[in-house]
Amino acid sequence: MKPIWKYIFICFFAILVISYFVFSLWYFSGREKATVCKNLEIILADSSNIQLINQKDIAQILEENDLNPLGKTIKFIRTESIEDILHKNPMIKVAECYKTPTGTVNVRITQRCPKFRVVGLGSYYIDIDRKPMPVSPNYAAYVPVVSGRVTVTMATGRMFDFITYIVDNPFWNAQIEQIYVRDDLKIELIPRVSDAVIVLGTLDNYQSKLEKLYKLYQKGFSIIGWNKYKVIDLQYKDQIVCSKIGQQIAPTKVAIEEKKDSIIASKL
Repeated sequence: MKPIWKYIFICFFAILVISYFVFSLWYFSGREKATVCKNLEIILADSSNIQLINQKDIAQILEENDLNPLGKTIKFIRTESIEDILHKNPMIKVAECYKTPTGTVNVRITQRCPKFRVVGLGSYYIDIDRKPMPVSPNYAAYVPVVSGRVTVTMATGRMFDFITYIVDNPFWNAQIEQIYVRDDLKIELIPRVSDAVIVLGTLDNYQSKLEKLYKLYQKGFSIIGWNKYKVIDLQYKDQIVCSKIGQQIAPTKVAIEEKKDSIIASKL
């Protein structure tokens, strides 16, 4: 092909492409002027895991703020306004809104995800981003509970790290039902099974304290029994202090000694 014909072909193709885009803009903008929203599609992206808000709640928020798109001309529906008002809801992390040429407005919601619940000086959740969020009046999240004298600073700081450790450990996640912060800020753990209270003390070295208790569960309590104890105290180095139910005398001290991959539990 000679250069001049090649140039003419390129120019002709470019004109076709530009003409198509101009026609598309004219055609769809003209249709948008006449298209009315006939369908509002609200999608909860993570509803299988948690549901602190539902489609009805979302629709009601839009209705109360005169942002319900149904019956309105697509061209005059402001998706940014819908997103802005939904982002003000404390249960919503991300709100995305877009409209289609067929007259459907889609709203996609990502909810905030609670990590644990605080019941004490206040009642609220801490989400997975370490931020406080209110309790939903209609729905409950089945997450660990921290009660007692717990502050927001503690909840979003070291307590968050501790609960992450508990939840990520299958054994402790199955064992621990509730965490209680005493007035002296010492931590007590309430197990799902047994009436014994586990005194963790401060959150310093909590990994090693729980590891010590885990060894006693596996190798000690299986021999000496643990249902008869009312308090299991982990605050002391190299030993666990156990108080029996109804005990009036000094509590039993159980030393943990490792020897050739075995654990020996003995009274001191």
